[in-house]
Amino acid sequence: MASGLVLFTYALLHFLNIGLGLFSSELMERAQDWRQVITRSWPGTILIYGALLTHAGLALYKLAKRSTLRMPLWEATQIALGLIIPILLIAHIVYTRFAHELFSVNDDFAYLVTLIFGSPDGWMQSLLLLIVWVHACIGLHFWLRSEPWWQRLRPVLTSLSVLIPGFALVGFLTEGRRAVERIADPDMRAALIERINWPDSDAMAALLRIENIITVIFWILLAAAAGTYLVRKLLRRRKSVRIRYVNGPEIVSPKGPTLLEMSRANGVAHTSLCGGRGRCTTCRVLVEDGAENLAPPSEAEKRSLAAVGAAPGMRLACQIRPTAPLTVYRVFRPDGKRRRAHASQGQERRMAILFLDIRGFTARTTGQLPYDVVFLLNRFFDAIVPAITATGGVVDKYLGDGLLALFETPDEASSAQAALSATTRIGEALEEFNRTLADEGAPEVRIGIGLHLGEVVLGEIGAAGNAPRTIIGETVNAASRLEAMTKEMGVEVLVSAPVLTSAGIETEHLEMVKLELRGVNLPVPSLAVTRAAHLQSALTPTN
Repeated sequence: MASGLVLFTYALLHFLNIGLGLFSSELMERAQDWRQVITRSWPGTILIYGALLTHAGLALYKLAKRSTLRMPLWEATQIALGLIIPILLIAHIVYTRFAHELFSVNDDFAYLVTLIFGSPDGWMQSLLLLIVWVHACIGLHFWLRSEPWWQRLRPVLTSLSVLIPGFALVGFLTEGRRAVERIADPDMRAALIERINWPDSDAMAALLRIENIITVIFWILLAAAAGTYLVRKLLRRRKSVRIRYVNGPEIVSPKGPTLLEMSRANGVAHTSLCGGRGRCTTCRVLVEDGAENLAPPSEAEKRSLAAVGAAPGMRLACQIRPTAPLTVYRVFRPDGKRRRAHASQGQERRMAILFLDIRGFTARTTGQLPYDVVFLLNRFFDAIVPAITATGGVVDKYLGDGLLALFETPDEASSAQAALSATTRIGEALEEFNRTLADEGAPEVRIGIGLHLGEVVLGEIGAAGNAPRTIIGETVNAASRLEAMTKEMGVEVLVSAPVLTSAGIETEHLEMVKLELRGVNLPVPSLAVTRAAHLQSALTPTN
């Protein structure tokens, strides 16, 4: 970043200087003279060219040391632009600074613009200007995007990021037209050649040889970085480790990368909001087998896990580097990426869905710090979500202090059975969680659960490429209303008759109540259960 900031400052002043050509050649040249007091001094030369070589060298080193080429699009774009820059920049440096030092050429803007304007080199150098600017802006943004002041200034900075290269290109175009006029006039052309000490054919040939040599050196270094990456990858393949994901694939990956990097390299969906930098816990996993072979968590990882009340066995995928077989459960997976075969058209399914909400959550958290509220919610979800996933359910979305879960099993009978089992397990997990809260002197958490089964439509609703999976239908509305009714009836669970009958449970012996639900056409016969943990016993006939 230090070398990048030096280069960014140089590029910014250089582009502003070019833009002054919009007003006059004299102003443009005067500003260049002022800049070169610093840039052509020995300290300035060492600083600028040292930063350039350092930045390029570290970039090639980082590429050679990568364990995978899978990366976010923005990072791939920045790397690609960064690799193009030296190819175009070499010619610029050779025909300006080298020409000045070796052949005493006065490489001011009049010389440079006259040399390239109206030629393919002019287009290439204009492209270089844009590539350098975009590369720098991407780096700055992803470095500072988490800073509050950067977020506040983003509208202004975005405008400037567009105006500055536009200003420079307009200045170049205006000065280029003046250059064409100067060259067209014999007297002005002769004066320009004499003032600049225009390089003759021998000097140009020498500069071309230098350009070719430096270009070859760059390609050799780039090939060396690529070769190092490939050799390291081949060596890693000789020492691989097997990773099994619960409810997911099984992969074989070279040792060395983090678990998150292994997931990305093998196309395994793995949430990581901070990009794998250990600044969040969304990549956390529950290690079900092989935890003893992992290095102990660092202090930073311990603090992150403690902040969300992570259960024993939880680790951050971006921090652990497996060296032996491992079985892990991903706590969070990206929404909208599961089973997308028919998603865009929508798919009708009969399945059980579960709405859950914390009772009195707003009153409970009034006056608390926001981070404490998030901490409580994460602990609660960590406690009860495994009860859903263990029976084949999936949390479709989190709704503040509640959630919506789906049970997408092969048929509606198994879906209903899974939903009933999950509800019982949620109740048991809640009782255990409340015992923990009691030990801490905190009030217990109370919940309401609405369980219903019927036709739902699963589909991706939204613009292409930005359409999360969504479920719609009367079943969803009915389950939500059932959950809301639990508060009025003073119970934890309301289970609709369709869930019970689909699960193969006779309802004649049960005390069913017919509920009029807002937005639902017909009454919904339902079973009210005081405690979710007692659901199974409530379904058992008494003699």
